[in-house]
Amino acid sequence: MEDLQGQRMKSLKPKEAKMSDGKKMTSSRRHYLKSLMLQIAAGWLEQETTDLAATKEAYMAENCPIPDMSGDQASLVEFCKTLHQSLDKIDEDRYDNGAKVAKTDKEIEELRMKVLELAGVKKPALKKVRMSADSMLQALLGGKHKVTMDLRSNLKQVKKEVKEEGVEVAGDWRKNVEDKADRKKMFETS
Repeated sequence: MEDLQGQRMKSLKPKEAKMSDGKKMTSSRRHYLKSLMLQIAAGWLEQETTDLAATKEAYMAENCPIPDMSGDQASLVEFCKTLHQSLDKIDEDRYDNGAKVAKTDKEIEELRMKVLELAGVKKPALKKVRMSADSMLQALLGGKHKVTMDLRSNLKQVKKEVKEEGVEVAGDWRKNVEDKADRKKMFETS
């Protein structure tokens, strides 16, 4: 029994050494760390929502006190006037903030366009196109200019001479053989 436990301990030690190298992590360890991170993040989100609600409540208590409805008609009219004045001020602030946001959005868009101009436009891969010299000049100079580059018209034209011997050769082959035989005899006799 003790030998088996000793072997197990020995077999575990190389794995632990392998784990301490930092190269590999077991799946259970990875899942544990992942769940721990998720718990911490959930705690942070919960704390953030409670802080946000507390700041909102403090702001409302400071800027929007509970209206006092007790009193006569003149005090209520005065209270309504102060409410309207505060509403007008809030609307002006909202309009000013909207104008500032629109202005900054426009500046951001202009800067984005400048960045694109500085970076340049990526040129697409060009395809090989067979184009005559005339169409190339027309594309470069525009449709108004009529320039022809017919280089073939400037070349000298050479006419081929037709040999008329081919017509005679196509005649009777026996005559040709007899003529050659006569010539042979002529050379042999001399």
